[in-house]
Amino acid sequence: MKLNQKTYRDRVLACWIGKNIGGTMGAPYEGTHEMLDIKGFATKPGEVLPNDDLDLQLVWLRAVEKTGPWGLDCKRLGEFWLSYIVAYWNEYGIGKMNMRRGLLPPLAGDYANDWRDSNGAWIRTEIWATLAPGLPDVAAKYAIEDAKVDHGAGEGTYAAAFVAAMQSAAFVVHDIRKIIEIGLARIPENCRLALSIREAIRCYEEKIPPLEAREKIRLMNADIGTGWFEAPSNVAYTVLGLLYGEGDFKKSMITAINCGDDTDCTAATVGATLGILGGTAAIPTDWREYIGDTIVTLSLNRAVGMKFPETCTELTDDVVALSPIMLFANRDTTKIDRVQIADGDDSPEIDRMEIADADDYPEDIADHYLKSTATREALKALKPYSYSIKFANVEATATFEREPNIRPGESIQLCVSFINDSRIYGRARHNLDMEWVLPEGFTVSGPLAASIAYRNKHGLLPVEANFTITAGETVAPENQLLLIIREQGYPTCGYLPVTLIRK
Repeated sequence: MKLNQKTYRDRVLACWIGKNIGGTMGAPYEGTHEMLDIKGFATKPGEVLPNDDLDLQLVWLRAVEKTGPWGLDCKRLGEFWLSYIVAYWNEYGIGKMNMRRGLLPPLAGDYANDWRDSNGAWIRTEIWATLAPGLPDVAAKYAIEDAKVDHGAGEGTYAAAFVAAMQSAAFVVHDIRKIIEIGLARIPENCRLALSIREAIRCYEEKIPPLEAREKIRLMNADIGTGWFEAPSNVAYTVLGLLYGEGDFKKSMITAINCGDDTDCTAATVGATLGILGGTAAIPTDWREYIGDTIVTLSLNRAVGMKFPETCTELTDDVVALSPIMLFANRDTTKIDRVQIADGDDSPEIDRMEIADADDYPEDIADHYLKSTATREALKALKPYSYSIKFANVEATATFEREPNIRPGESIQLCVSFINDSRIYGRARHNLDMEWVLPEGFTVSGPLAASIAYRNKHGLLPVEANFTITAGETVAPENQLLLIIREQGYPTCGYLPVTLIRK
């Protein structure tokens, strides 16, 4: 697929303007756990309210610049959290605290985290969607890595995958209902989030009034402990805004905000999504002039000297400059999806291909997106209390049987699975030697060698090593263990850190 450069840039700019409008309009009502009846802005003309939904994405932009897309995973993003983000509330603070104690993401997002099902991750997906336009699985892949840091294997991570995929698809599929289905195709069918979104769709199809639909969704998720801040209902309120607004920017925004709860997040996501769908032409001129172009932040650590975009225009320019690198880095992650952004002024073919409803554009592009199962399967495979490292030709994944707490004399089970990640078909087997470095008094029982094979070009065959870790008489607040993994015939060692927290 070829996207016209000017059209692409216009939609990226509209995404950030829509995000800013929604965040500012919804912020005064954040946390209102009842239905509302707003008519427009509660702020003064030109006043932009700060919003962490947008703040965090400025850090991810710099993360892509500094590290490139290739090695950008939850562990690397976690390091950016610790260095560049001052926000320390709810899941943000839990994820950061757990990382400081030595827990790697996504374990850092799982451990002692009552906010795993909350809103902190799906509200910051636009950076991945705009960097990977028309590639919903690529956008969802990075959104999942992002969400793992503070949501682990929770519904909050599912929500990030849904929104990122929906927004990425919106660059080439211009039907609201279809992009919602594309997002749904990337999350487990029976997760709480999917059930809530499908309830929103059902209510819309049956012409149930939007606020009555909101109440049905709220009751579905009333048992989630985070109250107004939980992801399944709030994402469903966003979907209500998109569906009942029927493409009208103002109606969609107000419908979402009137559902209450996390209003700055739902409104900002509605605004960003409609901006991608329709470009700047879809944003009412009076609202765009009312809000202006400025970005106001509250969560960034500016003391470290990193420069962040100050306006939606600057942010757009940076995204447009980085997107070819993201597309190049992920050109082989899907079998048939390739996207190129090019100047269409002298290429009629590009002009024809720039939008999904062009005469010669495949009519079944949405159906094509719906066939992909990679993201859904990846989320299904995501287990609580696990994390991975890669080295040389091997990826090792550690999974605890439960939260990694331990008392003096207590034991805990740890499964370490290995896959041959070299993609070298000619080398049938890799042999590993293992050695533990332990705190005083700790012991480990289990194998000290493993042999892994590359099954065939269609998949990887993991090999598991199961260990029993037993604490000594003295247990520190944080206990650092290290599994050294050496691959025979290769000079690089893998180091798998294992942290156990004293109960």
